[in-house]
Amino acid sequence: MNKKILESALKVFREKGPKFTMDDLASEMKMSKKTIYTVFTDKNEMMCEMMNYAFDLIKEAEDNIYNNPELSNTEKIRGILSVIPESHYGFDYSAMHQLAVKYPDAYEIMQKRLDSGWECTYDLINKGIRAGELKKVDLDIFKLMYEACVERLLMGDFLEVSDTSYPEALSEVVNVMVDGIVIKE
Repeated sequence: MNKKILESALKVFREKGPKFTMDDLASEMKMSKKTIYTVFTDKNEMMCEMMNYAFDLIKEAEDNIYNNPELSNTEKIRGILSVIPESHYGFDYSAMHQLAVKYPDAYEIMQKRLDSGWECTYDLINKGIRAGELKKVDLDIFKLMYEACVERLLMGDFLEVSDTSYPEALSEVVNVMVDGIVIKE
């Protein structure tokens, strides 16, 4: 039941942002709010669990990319940095700043999850450096740049102002970070 509620919550969140109501969720699930409240004590708890669930999906997708023997190190790095679970497509990422205001606990989970889980990426970058495929870079600065870009995309108004989707913007961030801006001869 927990997974079913979280999947439905992600769907309603995708459609309405963090302002969705428990009535919206109950309607989506065709069940009573009372049933939902037997699993989650309140919307804040559900939003926190939803955030963890979404990042678990991201981690699973990252692991699949990391363990794919058909991909090169660079393809794996690009793939891991660009992962967006299928259930996240269509999210109104420009509304994520509302999450920070209305559900700070869920936002804190998002921040912590974005900050953690870099072991595979660091390993791939180090392998690429050792193999001569990548320039030596300061991993902490690389991570800082990526996190700052993601946070600005999620919390700023760039997506709305530029009429760019989050997947498109994230892909461009990853392209610049992985390929740089120098034209290769």
